Amino acid sequence: MNAGMRMVTRSRSRARGDASRRGGEELPLPRGREAAAEGRKNPRSVKHPRKAQRLHVAYETSNGEKDEGAESLEVPAWKPENWQQQLANIRTMRSRKDAPVDQLGAEHCYDPSAPPKVRRYQVLLSLMLSSQTKDQVTAGAMQRLRARGLTIDSILQTDDVTLGKLIYPVGFWRNKVKFIKQTTTILQQHYNGDIPSSVAELVALPGVGPKMAHLAMAVAWDTVSGI
Repeated sequence: MNAGMRMVTRSRSRARGDASRRGGEELPLPRGREAAAEGRKNPRSVKHPRKAQRLHVAYETSNGEKDEGAESLEVPAWKPENWQQQLANIRTMRSRKDAPVDQLGAEHCYDPSAPPKVRRYQVLLSLMLSSQTKDQVTAGAMQRLRARGLTIDSILQTDDVTLGKLIYPVGFWRNKVKFIKQTTTILQQHYNGDIPSSVAELVALPGVGPKMAHLAMAVAWDTVSGI
């Protein structure tokens, strides 16, 4: 048995010697020894743990909350170029208030002696008619409607043909006849004959866009909701 073990050891030694004499191909080392040998040959290949870097994070608080441990987040505000001069020019041009909208706009198209709900409804209707239409044409259509008694009940009792003749020639008058009837029905059924008091509800009405909604808030509800 001992003789057999000596023979195996000698054969392995001879095999290594033969490999070195052939110019050689060495037998692969075990993984642990191979890594250690590689580390001795190339010290740079040994990985050392890096030192953790400290990061500074800024947080934006909401609802007026203050966090003493957090840095304030500064967001640069964008401003149009030469906006102050442009604003001054606009104020100069509008100082006379001689544009048609100054005498024929939505704030001049309703009946000031009518009840509050009726006034607000007339404001909304004038805004719906004003889309893609000159102020003079819108004012004329409102005068014809008011002459027949412009209320929610009177509009619902007016047939589409007659309503179309009353508002013609406003832009897209056929579509506006349909939108006016649909919106008026919604106001009667869901708002007790009044108009909504928020932009979100106003734009949900047929034929009412964001610009109309903001103007309705300003003129009908005396509330500045946007531009």
